[in-house]
Amino acid sequence: MWTVHGDGRRITPGEVVGPRERLAWLPTVGIGMQHVVAMFGATFLVPLITGFPPSTTLLFSGLGTVLFLLVTRNQVPSYLGSSFAFLAPIAAAQAEHGPAGALGGVVIAGVGLALVGVVVQLAGHGWIARLMPPTVTGAIVALIGLNLAPAAWGNVEQAPVTALATLVAILLCTVLFRGLLGRLSILLGVLVGYAVALVRGEVDLAVVADAGWLGAPPLMAPEFHLGVVGLFLPVVLVLVAENIGHVKSVAQMTGESADALDHLLGRTLLSDGLATTLAGAGGGSGTTTYAENIGVMAATRVYSTAAYWVAALTAVALAFLPKFGALIQTVPAGVLGGAATVLYGMIGVLGVRIWVEHRVDFGNPINLATAAVALVVGIANYTWDAGALSFEGIALGTGAALLVYHGMSAINRRTGAVEVAPAQRDRSRSGSSGRAGRLDP
Repeated sequence: MWTVHGDGRRITPGEVVGPRERLAWLPTVGIGMQHVVAMFGATFLVPLITGFPPSTTLLFSGLGTVLFLLVTRNQVPSYLGSSFAFLAPIAAAQAEHGPAGALGGVVIAGVGLALVGVVVQLAGHGWIARLMPPTVTGAIVALIGLNLAPAAWGNVEQAPVTALATLVAILLCTVLFRGLLGRLSILLGVLVGYAVALVRGEVDLAVVADAGWLGAPPLMAPEFHLGVVGLFLPVVLVLVAENIGHVKSVAQMTGESADALDHLLGRTLLSDGLATTLAGAGGGSGTTTYAENIGVMAATRVYSTAAYWVAALTAVALAFLPKFGALIQTVPAGVLGGAATVLYGMIGVLGVRIWVEHRVDFGNPINLATAAVALVVGIANYTWDAGALSFEGIALGTGAALLVYHGMSAINRRTGAVEVAPAQRDRSRSGSSGRAGRLDP
C-alpha cells in the first residue's frame, strides 16, 4: 500500500514523505507513536470534562482513525480525536437526559455529518461555502467557545490555586518550548497542575490501585430523545468547516495545490461522520480531524498514512489498560478548570481568527448584525422550548447567524440599501474552501 521513500531513513531537504509513501518501519512506528502523544492532551480533556470514560474515548478515537483511513483509501493522513464542539451540547443533554441521552445526541450529529458527506460526494462542496461564508462560520465557532465560559469557572472555583498553576504552566510552556513540546503545552500544563494537586492532597489514587492491568474499556448504549436534536445539529456545521480546512491544509503542505484533495472531501466528511456515530453508539466522545497532528506532520515532513495506522492501533491497545484509564480519571476539577479557561477561550478566539483570515468587513451592517446577534444569543445561552424540542444558546445562536445573514442578504439584493464591495462578495463566496479555524488546541 505504500512505497518506500528514498532509502527509508532520510528525507532530502525540500521533500516530504507523501500519504502513499513511508519510511522504514522503525522510524514509521516512532512517528506514529508521536502522533498519539500529540493528541493526548486535547483528546483526554473532553471525556474528563464530560465524565465519559477516557479509555472508551481512546478506543473509539483509534477505531475512528482506522475507519477514516479505510474510507479515504489511505489518501488523507489524519487522526480523529475528541471534538471540543461537543462539549456544550453534551453538558446540556446530560443535565436533562443523563450520559446515555448525550450519547444519543452524538450519534445524531454523526449521522448528520455522514449524510453531508454523501451529498458532497454526489454534488460537490460549493453549496457549503454558500451556506456558511466566513461571517457565519466565525460567529458559530466563537459562540460555541464563549457559551462554555461558565463551565470553566465552575471547575476553577473548586480549587483556585491548582487552576491558576495549571493555567500559568500552559501559558509558559507555549512560549518556553519550540517544536513538538510547544505544541503539547496543554498536556504539559495539565501534568504540572496534576503535580500541584498531588502536593495539595486533591488527588485520590485509590481507584488506580484497584484497577487491573488488562481489561476491556466500559461501553454504554445511547438513548435517543427528540429534545437533544437542536443541541447537536449545529455541531455538524462546525465539523464540516473543520474537516474541509484539514483536507485543504494537508493538500497544501504536501506540495500540491489546496484543491488537490477536493475529490475526497465527501469521503472525509462521511468517514468522520461514521466515526462519530460509532463513538456515540459505544460510549465515546464525538470525533474530528486533529490540528495537533497536522503540526506533527509539518514538523517531521512525514505525511504517510502508515504512521497514522500505527497511531490508531497504539490508541486501541492503550484503551485496554484499565490502570491507564483510571489514572486519567483522577485529574481533579482544578486542573480541568485551568485548562478549560485556555481551551474555551481559544475556541472563541478561533472564530475571530476566521473573520481576520478572510478579512470579513464589519463595516458592512449585514456582517456586523450577524455576528452581534449570534454572539449574544450564544453567550447568554438563550433557550426556547418547542414541545418536546429544546433549543439552547448554541443551537439558537447558529440559527440566528444563518437566518440573519442570509435573510438580510436576500432583502438587500432587492433593495441595494447596503453596498457590498466586489472583493467582499468574493471572500463571502469562498466560505470554508480555504483554511478553517479549529476547535482543537
